[in-house]
Amino acid sequence: MLKKLIIASVLVVAGALLLFGTSAISYVRTSAGYVSEAVQESVPIEFQIDRARGMLRDLVPEVRKNMMVIAKEEVEVKRLEEQIEQTQNRLAKEKEQLLRLQADLSSGGTLFRYAGRSYTAEQVKQDLASRFERYKTGEATLASLQQMHAARMKSLEAARQKLEGMLAQKRQLAVEVENLEARLQMLNAAKTTSAYQFDDSQLGRVKELVANLRTRLDVAERLLAAENTYNGEIQLDSPAPENIVEEVAEYFRAEKDQPLASDLRN
Repeated sequence: MLKKLIIASVLVVAGALLLFGTSAISYVRTSAGYVSEAVQESVPIEFQIDRARGMLRDLVPEVRKNMMVIAKEEVEVKRLEEQIEQTQNRLAKEKEQLLRLQADLSSGGTLFRYAGRSYTAEQVKQDLASRFERYKTGEATLASLQQMHAARMKSLEAARQKLEGMLAQKRQLAVEVENLEARLQMLNAAKTTSAYQFDDSQLGRVKELVANLRTRLDVAERLLAAENTYNGEIQLDSPAPENIVEEVAEYFRAEKDQPLASDLRN
């Protein structure tokens, strides 16, 4: 399989060289860039956020390593400061002794007594010269130590600033990753909410069905009312009054009392 893949790759490169000539390399690079960008866009955002969080966790060992280097350097600088202090104290004492011997020799004496022993002026003079050379060497050593201390302090301060910058950027990136995750959660929540919206076409069909049902019910109610109204016979006569007998007798009595038209002509 691998052999076939290699052969196919060689054929593709050869074909590109044949078609595009020396410009094939630029085409390949451009195509590779597009492919890489497409692959990155196809990776889910959740995965990329988890990847960023993992990369932040991977910075912890590097941070600890730098902190260890700084801690060791701080110990070395502290030790150097103690050495400088000891050298300064020793030189101060040596200077005091040099000045005492120089003052004794300046007095013009020929015999000097120190710690219960006597020394000639020549012996004191030789001792003064030896002490003076040692003192000058000590001063040179002190100057070197102070220069070394200044250089190491400068390097230590630079390392501290670098570590602080790394920690600050790490904290900022952690905040940004949390912000991205919060935005993603809001986006997912918005997508979930939009999924519950009704389809406009379906809603329209439901409204139309409800309207049709309402119309059919209205028609059925009117039809039932009409059947109840026109189903019985029309009442042509009014109901007989309760005193109908008296009314009829009175009517015909009045007619009997009136003269006929023939009688009036006679």
